[in-house]
Amino acid sequence: MLNARFVRLICLRILARLARCFVRRAATAPARILYIKPDHLGDLLLATPVLAALRRRFPTAQIAGLVGPWSRPILEHNPDIDILLTCPFPGFTRTLTDAETSKRPLSAIGYRLSAIIQPYLLLLHFALLLRAGRYDLAIIGRDDHWWGAALALLAGIPQRVGFAVPECRPFLSVALPWNPAQHVTAQGLALVEAVAVREPIAEHPLARFDPLPADIDWARAWLQTQGVGADEVLVAIHPGTGGPAKLWFADRWAAVADALHTQGARVLLTGGPGEQALVDEVAGSMRAAPLALVGQTTIGQLAALFRRAALVLGVDSGPLHLAAAQGRSTLHLYGPGDAGRFGPWGDPARHVVIRVDLWCSPCGVFAACPRGLARPECMERIGVADVITQARRLLEES
Repeated sequence: MLNARFVRLICLRILARLARCFVRRAATAPARILYIKPDHLGDLLLATPVLAALRRRFPTAQIAGLVGPWSRPILEHNPDIDILLTCPFPGFTRTLTDAETSKRPLSAIGYRLSAIIQPYLLLLHFALLLRAGRYDLAIIGRDDHWWGAALALLAGIPQRVGFAVPECRPFLSVALPWNPAQHVTAQGLALVEAVAVREPIAEHPLARFDPLPADIDWARAWLQTQGVGADEVLVAIHPGTGGPAKLWFADRWAAVADALHTQGARVLLTGGPGEQALVDEVAGSMRAAPLALVGQTTIGQLAALFRRAALVLGVDSGPLHLAAAQGRSTLHLYGPGDAGRFGPWGDPARHVVIRVDLWCSPCGVFAACPRGLARPECMERIGVADVITQARRLLEES
């Protein structure tokens, strides 16, 4: 029986051969550039240094970003983007699970067939739309995103730069050696270097997200209503994240918050939609009542609150990258996530990662510990004392 991946690779090579018949001739210098990035909040923030480097290399080119609608707010006001396009990238949207479709057996077969065909119909649809843009260069911002690489080729874009992942390679005109251990921002900068027409810039750009003046005014007004003075030290803790296995424990966050409070810091607990119970549990375990704001802010307003803080703490999550993009000191607790690839981008003295070196970590499994532990060991062994020590150091230095 043929291996499923082997069959897919053959099909992708055939598709790539057919699509090359419709590619336009390459321009001497790219006047229109398309950056394809299907990921969510944190990964898009880690891509902002790539866009800044791209702008520096091609200051007069028109740069378009193609992202998922879920991450549009991250780049909506980014100065390095001229045009922002959205695409509901297959595999990155929320779909029904097998368990859910099995409850409707009459439609299960039709649903699965549609799930197989739909990505290719969407691919052709967006390829036709992008052909009208007459792009000269496409950069595939995610190393394993063969769908985006195929989209660039079917759109007739002559220069297509990405990494030599087997599924992506047939669709690329420039394929860089792939190092799956490399930080994703460093990977993106390497793609820009591959098409650079100028000397490399010695200093790499940092992550960027600028809240609007209205967001900053809102954050200032909200803090005033909570009695936070302009000179008070504010510490934000964002305990939530998308994967349960990445969570630290409410009683430990409470102990850290109380320790910082005794040193004179005002503690603000933040959370996104669906994280009210977690924030309530942390607040309920604290001796001192914190400020709390859960699911009531836009991304810009949350960024403005983080910009006011002296330190932001949390686990492996998009909001922590948002805090780092405000120039604030940050403290990140990593367990199953790969900090080497997806950790904070910037000065490691100001953006600190705490993790435990276990044989099984990072495993990349966020729904539950693959070892069957109710409390993943990689998070269990992160001690309160270590977090408090690092937090105090960062506060003193900030």
